Amino acid sequence: MGNLINSATGSKPAQATMPLYKGRPDPVLQEALTKVSPQAQAKAKATATDFESMFLSSMFSQMTAGLKGDGPFGDTVGTGVWRSMLTDQYAKNFAKSGGVGISSEVYRSLILQQANHS
Repeated sequence: MGNLINSATGSKPAQATMPLYKGRPDPVLQEALTKVSPQAQAKAKATATDFESMFLSSMFSQMTAGLKGDGPFGDTVGTGVWRSMLTDQYAKNFAKSGGVGISSEVYRSLILQQANHS
């Protein structure tokens, strides 16, 4: 078997870029991706990321619910609104940068469902 890395460009050939599931090659997802359009794949990816962002936002808001702020504006009504916006942004950034693994599971499930219904 030849080297999977193309030594001239440093890139992987097309057949070596199989998706991973739990750290292992995922031929089931690879086959399902051939049955689902690129537009549907992009939509499923965005939906999965949004789902993880909502989950993380809920988790972060529960985590910070009992905190009181410091300083002159520390315990005002506005602090709660500001904190909810901040936790939403934290959640979106976490989800976009890989999150905690929820979006990859949701994405895989969405693709497999779409492939089975086509």
